[in-house]
Amino acid sequence: MRLNRISTLAGLGLAMVGGALGKRAVVGYLQYSDSTNRDMDFGKYTHVNLAFAIPKPDASLAFEGMATLPEAVDKIHAKGAKALISIGGYGGSANFSSLVKDEALRKTFTDNIVDFLKTNKLDGADIDWEFPGREGDPCNVVDKQNDSANFLTFLTGLRSRFDTEFGPGNMLITMAVRVEPFDGPDGPMADISAFAVPTDLFFLMAYDINGPWANVSGANAPLSNEAGKGAQFSVGSTIERWNGAGCPLDKMVIGVPFYGHATQLQKSTANATSMYQDQSTVAPLGDLEDKVAPDACTGKNASSGAWRWKNLRGQGILDTPTTATAPWVRQVDPVAQVPWLYNTDNHQFISYDDPDSIKAKVELAKTKGLAGVMIWSIDQDTDNLELTNSIVENWVE
Repeated sequence: MRLNRISTLAGLGLAMVGGALGKRAVVGYLQYSDSTNRDMDFGKYTHVNLAFAIPKPDASLAFEGMATLPEAVDKIHAKGAKALISIGGYGGSANFSSLVKDEALRKTFTDNIVDFLKTNKLDGADIDWEFPGREGDPCNVVDKQNDSANFLTFLTGLRSRFDTEFGPGNMLITMAVRVEPFDGPDGPMADISAFAVPTDLFFLMAYDINGPWANVSGANAPLSNEAGKGAQFSVGSTIERWNGAGCPLDKMVIGVPFYGHATQLQKSTANATSMYQDQSTVAPLGDLEDKVAPDACTGKNASSGAWRWKNLRGQGILDTPTTATAPWVRQVDPVAQVPWLYNTDNHQFISYDDPDSIKAKVELAKTKGLAGVMIWSIDQDTDNLELTNSIVENWVE
C-alpha cells in the first residue's frame, strides 16, 4: 500500500502453495507489530505474510514484532497456513540497491535472512523490493543500470542457500511486484523469465493505480482501464505485462486492496456521474486511523487519504457492503468494475473494492489460471471478514 512516510507450480505442487486448504493460494499480508491482534481467523488463508522486516545498511533486519512473533507463527501454523516474513515494503526498501550490489553485503544479507527464518520457524521470505531500477519511495537508493541484474544475482544465491539449508523446495521465496516488470537500463524489462527460476510466487500489486498523487481521480484497482482516462494500468494489464515478459501464469498471485483512496475533487466541476474528475493532489484526511504526520522520508506533513474497508463500514460511510449512507453516493464503473463514492457535501471521492469487485477479480484469476489471490492487508477487513470471505467463497476449484 502506498502511504506517506506477485500449469501447476513446477517442483512445488499445490500442496506447497495451497497449504492445508487444498486450494489455490489465499495470501494475506498482516501489518505486524507487537500490538497487532493475533486472535484473528488465520484459517482463511494459505499464507500469512508478516510485514515488514526492514533491511538496514549493514544488512541486518529490524522488525517491530519480535517479542510476539513466536506466538503469531504458532497460531498461523495451528490453522494450517504458512508464515512468511515480508522484507522491505514501499517505505522500507531504501537499502536494497546497496545490499544486493556488494558481494560481502549480499552474503551477510542472505545469512541474516536464513538465521531469521530458522530462529522464528518461518516458512519463507517475501522480498518486497517493489521498484528495482526506479525510485519508488524518495529515500530509496537507485542504480538504474544494475539494480535488476543485481537483484537476480541475490535471488539466485538466496534460493541456492535455502535449498542447502532447508532442502530443495522446503522454503518459499516470494516477492511483491508492481504493475510492470522490473526496470532495466532502458525501462521495464522485456524478459524477466530468469527471475521465475528462484521465485515461487509473484504477488502482483495491481492497486495504487490512481490516487491523490494525480490531478485526475480514478480507480485504485481497476479490473480493466478505459483508454485515455486515468493511469493506463489495470489488473488485466498487469497480468498481461508480466506474463508477456516471461512470468508463468501459475506463479502469479493477483493482489487486491482492502482499502481505498480518498481525494478532493475540484468543487466547481465535481459531480456524481463520472469516476474521472479534476482533483487536488493534496490528499484529504481519510478514516479515523489516518493522521496528518511527517513522511518518514521527506519529513513533509501530510495525510494519506486512506479508508480501510473496516472503517468504511464501521464509520457508517457504507450502510451495507453495497449501499452508501447520505451524503455519500455510490456508483460502479462499468469498465473498471469497481465501486466509487462521491460526497455531495464536501466533494470528496473514494475509490475502493467491495465483495462484488473482489469476486470479479477472483473470477479473472481463475479464468487466467493464476496461482491465487493476495490481500493487502487482512488487518483492514471487518471482524466478520466480509472481503476475505468474498475471496474464499468464490475461489472454487
